[in-house]
Amino acid sequence: MKRFSGDISLVLGGAAGQGVQTVEALLVQVLKREGYNVFASKEYMSRIRGGSNSTEIRITDTKRRAFVKRIDLLFAMDKGVIPHLKDRISERTLVFGEKEKVGTLANHEIYDVPFTRFANELGNPIFTSTVAVGIALGVLGADLEAFEIYLREHFERKGEEIVKKNIEAAQKGYTFGKHLAYDEGIEVHIKREKKVSEELLMEGSEALGLGTLAGGCNYISSYPMSPGTVLLNYLAAHGKPFGVVVDQAEDEIAAINQGLGAGYAGARAVVTTSGGGFSLMTEGVSLAGMIETPIVIHIGQRPGPATGLPTRTEQGDLNLALYAGHGEFPRVILAPGTHQETFSLARHAFYLADKYQIPVFILMDQYLIDSIVSFPKDDLTVEPVEHFIVETKEDYRRYEITKDGISPRGIPGHGIGLVCVDSDEHDESAHITESASVRLLMHEKRLRKSIGINDEALLPTEIGNLKDAETLIVAWGSNRGVLEEALELSGNTAVAGLHFHQVYPLPEKAKKSFKGKKIVVLENNASGQFANVLRLEYGIKVTESILKYDGDPFSVEEVVEKIKALV
Repeated sequence: MKRFSGDISLVLGGAAGQGVQTVEALLVQVLKREGYNVFASKEYMSRIRGGSNSTEIRITDTKRRAFVKRIDLLFAMDKGVIPHLKDRISERTLVFGEKEKVGTLANHEIYDVPFTRFANELGNPIFTSTVAVGIALGVLGADLEAFEIYLREHFERKGEEIVKKNIEAAQKGYTFGKHLAYDEGIEVHIKREKKVSEELLMEGSEALGLGTLAGGCNYISSYPMSPGTVLLNYLAAHGKPFGVVVDQAEDEIAAINQGLGAGYAGARAVVTTSGGGFSLMTEGVSLAGMIETPIVIHIGQRPGPATGLPTRTEQGDLNLALYAGHGEFPRVILAPGTHQETFSLARHAFYLADKYQIPVFILMDQYLIDSIVSFPKDDLTVEPVEHFIVETKEDYRRYEITKDGISPRGIPGHGIGLVCVDSDEHDESAHITESASVRLLMHEKRLRKSIGINDEALLPTEIGNLKDAETLIVAWGSNRGVLEEALELSGNTAVAGLHFHQVYPLPEKAKKSFKGKKIVVLENNASGQFANVLRLEYGIKVTESILKYDGDPFSVEEVVEKIKALV
């Protein structure tokens, strides 16, 4: 008997262009509809066809949002899958695939499953994905009805014949998978909850797009670069009803400058890119600082330098965002750790950018952008958009010196005042100056915004009992889920966690959390970039860094081992 319960890692593998992501999309939708908690993450090569891609779907009794290294059920659709995933396959792994395509695996039985034969019997290999989902559902012991309903909804626009063929493909696969599980003694026990079926299921990219809309965004200018392109794609597909103007610029230099032009005219503008593209934007970041025009910048992180690993994940661009641009000016850097945080921080980014007239960064990585999870609808709260634009008077001065450093922001045509901006140093009316005294006044005015920004800095999330812990593991961005689960599984109450979703500036109130503790920082880069920020901002000593920079996310198993090694 082969029993699996509570937490199943189901991995789908195949060549690029073979439909692995289609199978993933179908399977997570159906499982969620049936009340299963699911979390999916994917890794793929940067080629249109060939290579070997995989996606992991965790099906769990309780909510999880972290990658695990182990594979319980492997559905291999190509001969390259097993060599590619050999380090994750154990003696407990059950492997399903077409033997003539997959080959052999030493000391392992491969369950022969007729993905393509069933599809060909239905007249077209295009049905292979539906067959595969049906087989997986059968092996899992899930219900078929939810899948049939979903197929009808999904393919209805393509006509009844396509619907019927897909349902037949699903039934063929499901019946085979059900019989295979019975004959081989495969049992899978996962709790189902009705409330889960009513939850939202979305990718990190979708949470980002929705949060951007909720923040009042009405303009995006960008040049495509993976994985940052997802926001451009989302707003192009869904932004029109919200009045979003979408402009694919000729390059990244043009993109950020067009965004600033839109901001000058009163838009809530965003640009999205990845590390290499953002490198071209850095002069524009300085321009934003000098002309005090709000801009939100989303960076989808991937391993560099240069092209690096364009479809893998890393947290290597924190320094890039922190130090981008010449001169000194305030900025904010946000780094969500969950889909809910992605939504709320995207919305918050536009508030901060508009209020303080500064560049605000949203740092995500490929892992979080592409991951899929379900959560209650109430987790996404939409609040009224707060506006900070004033109606100008005849004596309006764009850069009026104020106590808090925030000058009244007018826009052309809203009032009778003249709205001038200038990239040179300028006086209150935006007239160019080389006066040393005026320079001091204007520079200090801009920097005074930092007082308010610091006061509004978001507090980190505490994980575990910080009061009694001797060791504190600090994480940022997408590592929240893996840290939460690893701490829970370790069972070590002497170790607690702290997750930062605002990584610059750091909230002064959080400094006390570090007192008297051994500090360990967990991050996906080679130089400990956030550890350095902690040293600079808080003046604390970081005892140890847990680093990973091979293009893969941390696994739960890796972090559990690291926690055990700390004590």
